[in-house]
Amino acid sequence: MNFHMSQSNGFMKALKCRECGREYPLGATHVCEFDFGPLEVAYDYERIRQNLTREKICSRPQNMWRYRELLPIAGEPTVGAKVGYTPLIKADRLAARLGIRELWVKNDAVNYPTLSFKDRVVSVALSRSVELGFKTVACASTGNLANSVAANAAAAGLHCYVFIPSDLEQGKVVNSLVYGANVVGIRGHYDEVNRLCAEIAGKYGWAFVNVNMRPYYAEGSKSMGFEIQEQMGWRIPEHTVVCMASGSLLTKIHKSYQEFSKLGLVQNNGWKIHGAQATGCSPITTAQKAGLDFFKPVKPNTIAKSLAIGTPADGFYALKVMKETGGHGEDVTDDEIREGIRLLAETEGIFAETAGGVTVGVAKKLIAQGKIPSDSSAVLCITGNGLKTLEAMVGHCGESRVIKPSLREFETLLASDQAEVVSSR
Repeated sequence: MNFHMSQSNGFMKALKCRECGREYPLGATHVCEFDFGPLEVAYDYERIRQNLTREKICSRPQNMWRYRELLPIAGEPTVGAKVGYTPLIKADRLAARLGIRELWVKNDAVNYPTLSFKDRVVSVALSRSVELGFKTVACASTGNLANSVAANAAAAGLHCYVFIPSDLEQGKVVNSLVYGANVVGIRGHYDEVNRLCAEIAGKYGWAFVNVNMRPYYAEGSKSMGFEIQEQMGWRIPEHTVVCMASGSLLTKIHKSYQEFSKLGLVQNNGWKIHGAQATGCSPITTAQKAGLDFFKPVKPNTIAKSLAIGTPADGFYALKVMKETGGHGEDVTDDEIREGIRLLAETEGIFAETAGGVTVGVAKKLIAQGKIPSDSSAVLCITGNGLKTLEAMVGHCGESRVIKPSLREFETLLASDQAEVVSSR
């Protein structure tokens, strides 16, 4: 990929405080020193408009870097060159079950290389970390981010530390260890892990993708939204349902719709973005349903461990996006999460992790409540693969039947199955 950029910062202008608007140099920093507001990358949209067209995007390789001008690195991407451009599936069978006219599933359960949307944010954060001269990268994680930082750091030859709650699903722990990363389990929930990482980042000067590199890291999520718009024939979905941990993915998908609209790549026909959480960790949706613009921190207790952030960093902004777009928040119990996982698997052949069960379960509720009208079109964002959270489904999706290698035994089993089908009609 060869993108010509005339300035050393590419198409980035500065880091800008989301609260007061003060600007900072494009370094490894994430908080405004005046009001402690979060910093966000500001772009030169006029230059981008002159450089980015639908034709140019379509001529590029099918990965997230085809939207290069809107991603925060200065030169060529050095990490994650094959990440993104995951399938957008027209989910007719699931649509019929949920009672909606048209339904699409954006399937990041098959993202390269670690089967979650986190590969997007990590490839951006690590590419920018390399540009800024870091040799050691790190993260605080509920699982998927740790997997992605470990894998992408290994591929890029970077030294890596990942910090996780010690009670994470075994699949996610092994999925970080196998890449040779230094995996540190913390006895505590994610918010405690995050606090420790802020201290370590300050003392050791490492590139923590979701601490001091957060302004760059978070922008990688926009690529999921860019792809949705392109794959839908250059249009913005009427309704988008996004699961929320910190709330960042929801805000960045909204930003991707705003940016494509601002650049004239799609028409702005209005859109609604809905947030999905697990009932056992639902600070954002609880606030949204109560009509509040602030949330109350909670202590997580849910099988959806990848969403178990009790003090969500972008919760305030996620609430703002739902309010501005006319979207809604809803949450689902552990049993409803499992039902959502099964429903997506049985209708579309997609095995999502617990966060995907949250998205499907919430979409089902919002359609039933009329908050997503049955005659409309919606996109469900599936963010991770079910192979990572097998524990959640063991004993909850039936058992295999064991027989001898005998045709007679199989025919007995088959007759019993057929009798059951007849009696259930």
